[in-house]
Amino acid sequence: MTTLHSFNARARRMLKATAATLALTGAATLGAYAPAAHADAIDTIAKTGVVRVGVFMDYPPFGSIGPDMKPMGYDIDVANLIGKTLNAKVELVAVTGDNRMAYLADHKADMLLSVGQTPEREKVIDFSKPYAPYYLAVFGPKSLAVKNANDLAGKSISVARGTLEDLSVTKIAPPSATIKRFDDPNGAISAFLSGQVQLMVVGNDVGATILARHPAIDPEQKFALFSSPDHVGLNKNEPRLLQKVDEAIAKARKNGTMNTISQKWLRTPLPADL
Repeated sequence: MTTLHSFNARARRMLKATAATLALTGAATLGAYAPAAHADAIDTIAKTGVVRVGVFMDYPPFGSIGPDMKPMGYDIDVANLIGKTLNAKVELVAVTGDNRMAYLADHKADMLLSVGQTPEREKVIDFSKPYAPYYLAVFGPKSLAVKNANDLAGKSISVARGTLEDLSVTKIAPPSATIKRFDDPNGAISAFLSGQVQLMVVGNDVGATILARHPAIDPEQKFALFSSPDHVGLNKNEPRLLQKVDEAIAKARKNGTMNTISQKWLRTPLPADL
């Protein structure tokens, strides 16, 4: 089941990508990593008429293969609006958490989507302005009034034991809240869907999928916890390409397109403070 399978996909990818980034950083420090000389990315894109965008194809609702066997998702829509700004055809490059930093460094992709900004990654790549929210949140049925941490008092909440979700809600929950910890993410989600608990804490990507697939439960996002928004990742020393990407994001935010994408795929408005 995609919802259960993807629950901790973000966390796993972050760990793999951080390891890959550290490997590149270490190699660069030792002088073993030296990118081949290449033309300015903007000039290459203008010449070929193609921009190559690295995306996950197994990360709904950000990227997946639809019933028509075509890529679909939040990142696919963002890739297309960036391509429009660059006046270029978008070539989607399927990446994984293990290979995507190498794909960018080797210029197999001009940019990557769904990249969280970290100090380690800042040493080897540049980042656009944030374009999508990623955060942990409390989810529950609309019939249950929960707006903040204080409202968790007396409520039961499911989490996967020892995860960031567990640590985040444990830190803010009132003493009277009952936090039920499960050995794996599947158990935490199943407990909520079966009514064993009133609330659950998951990433907004998983929450959006649950909202879409379980209308009978009528779930909704209550409030957000830990936040790590998504950026476009680019090779360093590409200021013109970075400027164009930032322009595309700013324009899409200003004219409401980015909010429409957020509503479509995450089923929530784009946060005002993103």
